[in-house]
Amino acid sequence: MTNPSFPAKTVPEFIAYAKASPGKINMASAGAGASTPFLAGELFKAMTGVEWVWVQYRGNFIPDLISGQVQAAFTTIPSSLEYIRTGKLRGLAVTSATHSEVLPDLPTVDEFVPGYEASSWYGVGAPKGISTEIIEKLKREIDAIVADPNMRARLVDLGVQPMSLTSAEFGKFIADQIDKWAKVIKSAGIKPE
Repeated sequence: MTNPSFPAKTVPEFIAYAKASPGKINMASAGAGASTPFLAGELFKAMTGVEWVWVQYRGNFIPDLISGQVQAAFTTIPSSLEYIRTGKLRGLAVTSATHSEVLPDLPTVDEFVPGYEASSWYGVGAPKGISTEIIEKLKREIDAIVADPNMRARLVDLGVQPMSLTSAEFGKFIADQIDKWAKVIKSAGIKPE
């Protein structure tokens, strides 16, 4: 997302502006290092060849983004949704592989940068060695809660896209995420702090 006065109004315009003005964009980041939005930005940089200056905040950067002290940020939908809805900030695209139900008019970055995908996700885990019976019961209960129309609507309204995976699918998903982001971290030269 960007400050509304930022000249780029689309992802292609953002890329063109960044390439024409390398290092001139101040990109806000909450915290130092490997947060999901920071890594999403590093993946974007690697896939597009653009450069910007990371401005790392210990706390909330939204006031500085609204005021124009920084021009852009990769952030989560729940933390930015109301600012986009009220026009205080401009959403250029969602970083997920599919359109967001809560911001359906925003394109995906993948529509302009093929293969790009970066999403925050949450999952439920259990201690190693827990019985299959308990895992299956937890899955049934969680799936029932997420399938409830009121709960699903509430999650979507918060910018969360519910999905249901089996234990094996979730394990593969986690392994794939570790592999993907390890490559981004290595490529960006990010070191543990």
